[in-house]
Amino acid sequence: MSKVASLAEVVAEREVTAVNLYDLAKQRDRLGGRIEARIDDVLKHGQFILGPEVAELEEELAKFAGARHAIGVSSGRDGLTMAMMALGVGPGDAVFVPGFTFSASAASVAPLGAEPVFVDVDPDTFNMDPAALEEAIAAVERDGRLTPKAVMPVDLYGLPADYAAISGISARHGMRVLADAAQSFGGMLGNSQVGTLAPITATSFYPTKPLGAYGDGGAIFTEDDDLAEAVMMIRTHGRQGSGDHALRIGMTARLDTIQAAVLLVKLQSFSEELVRRRQVAEAYTELLSGLVETPKVSDGAKSAWALYTVKVPDRDAVRERLAAAGVGTGLFYAVPLHHHPAFERWVPEGLSLPVSERLAGEVLSLPIHGDLEDAEIAFVVDKLKDALA
Repeated sequence: MSKVASLAEVVAEREVTAVNLYDLAKQRDRLGGRIEARIDDVLKHGQFILGPEVAELEEELAKFAGARHAIGVSSGRDGLTMAMMALGVGPGDAVFVPGFTFSASAASVAPLGAEPVFVDVDPDTFNMDPAALEEAIAAVERDGRLTPKAVMPVDLYGLPADYAAISGISARHGMRVLADAAQSFGGMLGNSQVGTLAPITATSFYPTKPLGAYGDGGAIFTEDDDLAEAVMMIRTHGRQGSGDHALRIGMTARLDTIQAAVLLVKLQSFSEELVRRRQVAEAYTELLSGLVETPKVSDGAKSAWALYTVKVPDRDAVRERLAAAGVGTGLFYAVPLHHHPAFERWVPEGLSLPVSERLAGEVLSLPIHGDLEDAEIAFVVDKLKDALA
């Protein structure tokens, strides 16, 4: 739906009474038979841990992303911690994390004895602001207590961060970049896919992600053979291959075979679903122009559109009206990271991240997925207009 002459005309095509934020049932109706057949194969061969489907999926994920290595892991959050372990992050190190994202980004740093340093974000892209990163690094260097070690941009809502600028800043300060691509697998910068935009990347296959499993799961991508070998050891207790000796501290962090089987089927239709997500986003942007502040996509970038997030005045009241009208929405995220009680020990006195703080009171995510119909888009827009009025 690139052009819509009349909302009422589109809604009349099919009566719509409610639209959920997520709707995995439609995808299951399309793919369920094939998924069940792949799961049945796993049940028959019984290799539930690192079975052949895991290796097959890793090969297909690497091919899709254009990456040298893809390693299946237990979750996106575990993937972040594992990637930092492979990079050698440890006690006394600073890891720079955007202040406006899900708590897992910062929480993944804590088990290593390192500390998250919160960085403000760009008001248009919602991603880490390179200028704010420079300021945060300078503050850490002046303080002298921590060693700047890694930068963790988060590709919020599916849009890749400004990796060119962030990588340049990181290199000047002797740091490595770890991409938190939990929401952005399928996104692009220029001709490069997410998975190849940083030395190491972690993504999530949580069920509501653009490519979602039927449980927890994730993957790590890298071009570096040494990092790939380290990650593969870390995910199996620090062992190499079938050996009994732990060569390094590791985790139990494998992607299980049944989830790999599910993802293999979903990956086959993933490109088509990404196209539909982009069509939905374009339709929302056209129909909502002038009503709310719609998301912006950087020049040369393609978002995976994990979420379509607008800025809305009087957000909470609008959300309540939408819920009453049958439209599901999401708050991602209502609390900036430096205001979370769990992270207060790492927040310098007086720290202010004004953009993150403002966005937390404005953002509202609308329904978007690969099976959203034109009539449902029109219904959401119609009800949002009413809620704003």
